[in-house]
Amino acid sequence: MSVKLKPFRIKTIQKFSERSDLRILDIGSGSHSSSITKKWLSDCHYTGVDRDANYDNTPEDIKAMDDFIQLDLTKLDFDKITDNSYDVIIMSHVIEHLHNGDKVLPLLFHKLKKGGLFYIEFPCEASASFPSKRETLNFFDDDTHVRIYSIKEVANIFMRNNFGVRSAGKNRSWVNIALMAIKIPLQTLTKGYVRGGVYWDWYGFGDYILAQKKS
Repeated sequence: MSVKLKPFRIKTIQKFSERSDLRILDIGSGSHSSSITKKWLSDCHYTGVDRDANYDNTPEDIKAMDDFIQLDLTKLDFDKITDNSYDVIIMSHVIEHLHNGDKVLPLLFHKLKKGGLFYIEFPCEASASFPSKRETLNFFDDDTHVRIYSIKEVANIFMRNNFGVRSAGKNRSWVNIALMAIKIPLQTLTKGYVRGGVYWDWYGFGDYILAQKKS
């Protein structure tokens, strides 16, 4: 696995917190997220939450976790997670897989300390009309997507629960857009297709919100 560019979520969190010893709760901790987070926030305490620790993770990724909590978010039972314990909650491309995400979020808010940050990212509404690509560019390319959320809807959930929205918009990297000129021909040659994620920044696939729990 190669991790080179600092992820947008990490850069966004660091804009609002200069601490390196953050207690992070990562909701949906697959796709090598623990190793990626520890690379850029090496002093953090990382707790992963997922239905399966092995989802798109290597043994090294699992080892990078300080704690792991196995949960099915849709059951709305979060007693295994201690209240008022985390400085940051990350929930990246998870809520679109939850039919009751609007009920999940307020329960997770209790796990965050006052002044803590909550970063959430999800496919934008417009992705329902994007071109279909292998490994997802159109929202409906992924059969496990069950609900389209909007920045407005999610921001209102935060504001109703004593959060201030500090930043919101598109996850878009101009570096990634520039690299498309290399990635498209390279993946065409090596894979026989271009992964949908290569186009995410160009189309603005991911919307995000960074909110802070009020003191």
